Amino acid sequence: MDLQACLPAELRHATITKIAAGMSGAGVYKVEADGAAFVLKVSDAPIDAPLREAVARAGVAPRVVHIDPARNAVVTELVVDRSFPAVAASPETRARAIAEVGAVLRRLHAVPIPAGAVPADPRALLGRLLASLADALVPSFVRDAAARALAEPAPPAERAIVLSHNDVNPSNLVWDGERVLLLDWDTAAPNDPMYDVATIAVFLRLDDAGACALLEAYDGAAPPAPPAAFVYWRRLVAALCGSAFLHVARQMGHPGRADATLASTLDLAGLYAQMRSGAVAIATAEGRWLFGLALIKASFAA
Repeated sequence: MDLQACLPAELRHATITKIAAGMSGAGVYKVEADGAAFVLKVSDAPIDAPLREAVARAGVAPRVVHIDPARNAVVTELVVDRSFPAVAASPETRARAIAEVGAVLRRLHAVPIPAGAVPADPRALLGRLLASLADALVPSFVRDAAARALAEPAPPAERAIVLSHNDVNPSNLVWDGERVLLLDWDTAAPNDPMYDVATIAVFLRLDDAGACALLEAYDGAAPPAPPAAFVYWRRLVAALCGSAFLHVARQMGHPGRADATLASTLDLAGLYAQMRSGAVAIATAEGRWLFGLALIKASFAA
């Protein structure tokens, strides 16, 4: 693809450098011109221009500079990331990180749902992921976790559906020292508001007290205990995200392994420690396989 053609006319002399390729396969590039820097993302999925502009105006996503719907390309401001995972992991700043995430999700969920938006269906997605792993060499507890999550009936809805990001994991959060912003809007769709809240709670390994602190930042008042909808989505999200990581690892060529047990599998705390030490690289098939198993393990603890 001609990446220069994805840029607005005034930036077509820019220097373009690849940054990364996400799990979705989208290409992400740094664009530099005239002393300024931007981010270009080119995706296989169509760009929802009104949605991207709405979340940017709401202050929950980077400012939009240019959208090219024909090329599925969007140019945004470059936000210098101070490492949200590091802020969330540090005992000195963890409470602030949790509060900032709760606040940004509250602002996101106040954005009106675009007309004609199709609600997300996480249960159907988990079912498809489970089917994709049917013939793969995966530990038995992987299928058990997915089947358990799918067999559990959803609690009665207590809140209206909202515009949700649907992939609130630390790799999609940037911290510039003052604000948290969300990246990668390919999965945005209407959903139960507790889905986003539960997702980040899983990845941040929040216990019930931490979850109540997150919900206090989100709602403005701390609940006495995590609500039923949050608990339900926390279990399903862990099983779904874990299955997604295993699916991507298989697509990357991982042969699979069926010999792991729940007890022998690293939990998220152990996995994060190995990632920090460099023993596990999340960009590799093996890294994503181990991350998937750790998330599946978290679904049993949720």
